[in-house]
Amino acid sequence: MRTPLLCFSATPLRRRLGAAFGAAVLAGALVVGVVAPASAAPASAPAAAPAVAAAAELPPDGDTVASPPGANDWSCRPSAAHPDPVVLVHGTFANRYENWLALSPLLKGLGYCVFALDYGTVPGITSTGSGLLLPIGGLGAVPASAAQLAHFVDLVRTATGAAKVDIVGHSQGGMLPNYYLKFLGGASKVDKLIGLAPSNHGTTLDGITKLAPYFPGVADLIYTVCQACRDQAVGSDFNTTMASRPDTVPGVHYTVISTVFDEVVTPWRTQFLNGPDVDNEVLQDHCPVTLAEHVAIAFSPTALHLVTNALDPAHATPVFCG
Repeated sequence: MRTPLLCFSATPLRRRLGAAFGAAVLAGALVVGVVAPASAAPASAPAAAPAVAAAAELPPDGDTVASPPGANDWSCRPSAAHPDPVVLVHGTFANRYENWLALSPLLKGLGYCVFALDYGTVPGITSTGSGLLLPIGGLGAVPASAAQLAHFVDLVRTATGAAKVDIVGHSQGGMLPNYYLKFLGGASKVDKLIGLAPSNHGTTLDGITKLAPYFPGVADLIYTVCQACRDQAVGSDFNTTMASRPDTVPGVHYTVISTVFDEVVTPWRTQFLNGPDVDNEVLQDHCPVTLAEHVAIAFSPTALHLVTNALDPAHATPVFCG
């Protein structure tokens, strides 16, 4: 991979990625239209290619998907300076490799143990490929994906010996950990939750979700492929369940990082959380000239600086504008 460790000029590439729930309407249809049938056989490997590793040789999470640079070193042991491993949670229509090409190596370089999972893949719709194209995840029902996160956190804690982890997520990945905290016992295992443009209270998708009832065929197509899209819509049963409890749980430090140019989780202020230990940050308050929107926020130097400050507030530095 020739991408520099911190290549912040990748916005055009990011716009092609499925990390945004905002791509649900188009990407959902695209996935259905181009995916091969479930019975299609994968392309044959070159004759000289090594055999697939036995299950016992796979990493503890059992995932063969490419990890972003710096992530998933299962021999990593947290330092005294950074005692909590960081778990990265990608967004809808994305995977761990695509979503964290910038943040993962940045955190690794700062001395953190970094781990990233894939979740929410749908058999017959996604692929077993790796790299920049496939697989895509974040499609499954959010509660099921949160259970996958819970399992992954336990693997990380066991491997590293850490009592707690910090979680950084983008879009759906910034919201679903809160389900884990509220309903799956995660509050005792997580110290900090940092969300980049998280869909904390659902989204109107600039009104597109309100149009769905008028086009039931299209809505069914999207929601069949992407249950997470249905869950993230304002007024969904999932959001009703989330709203049945307070936004936050005691003992966890929350940071929300939003951009006024978010075209996906709308209105953008609905990303904010209410609670006694919450920092709601707006990108443009720190860098008025930034045009980073929903997808680009995961690659914005300003946003990533806010993430590192939130992970280590005792050593926070003036935020870089870029």
